[in-house]
Amino acid sequence: MLIIAAVSSAAQLSFAQERLAQGAAGRIDKTLYTTYNLGALVQVNWVVCGSTQNTAGCYGAGSLFPFGRIGALLEGEPQTDLTTNTVTRAIYVLDVASGSSKDGVVLSVYTKTDQITPDFDFVNVTFDRTISLPLLGGLSAKASMGANEKFLFLGTDQSPFGIELNKRDFTFSQVGVFFPPINVTDVTVDNYGYVTMTFGPFFSGPSGFIVFEPNGSQTSEGGGANFMLGTRQAVLPPNLP
Repeated sequence: MLIIAAVSSAAQLSFAQERLAQGAAGRIDKTLYTTYNLGALVQVNWVVCGSTQNTAGCYGAGSLFPFGRIGALLEGEPQTDLTTNTVTRAIYVLDVASGSSKDGVVLSVYTKTDQITPDFDFVNVTFDRTISLPLLGGLSAKASMGANEKFLFLGTDQSPFGIELNKRDFTFSQVGVFFPPINVTDVTVDNYGYVTMTFGPFFSGPSGFIVFEPNGSQTSEGGGANFMLGTRQAVLPPNLP
């Protein structure tokens, strides 16, 4: 349902010209945003707001459910189609309390599509697939998830290895088995697509880390609870909820 907050004055450029100009910068949806909130960690709700060429307000809302316990959420890289004025991206929901035992770990993938016109953003979120991961979860498990352009990196503090998952074909492999085993505590990403998976406590006890290149290959590893920083979101050690 459209909730109009304001109507803009006539644009200097035609809608087609404006969208082409924005598309050249790769962001035809740059005046729109999505906020999320959680319902008791078993449901995630979303709302899309912002502005188009002629209107401002909120353009769509919905919910994704049910989950055993949501451990982590992430949006995928946007893909723009200028011929249809659409932007498509994935939404990844990591459930750490799946199944009757409440300790299964399942990644649910949704596809969010924004079709943008001068007056509206037609938003559609559809279910794509679920992927059962060989990780141990639980109602008290803490999850970690990070990504670069090509891969997702996932783990829980109940499993001594993480998962590297290809975002295109959804194949995955186990990564980072230390001896003696150390459970995953965090996944952090820098602005260039390098990813660090951290194992063990940040302050005391055995710990280790593995660094992955943007192409997914492991480039280094070592002892210590090393992590990465970006320029847009703070790391909260030690993986505070």
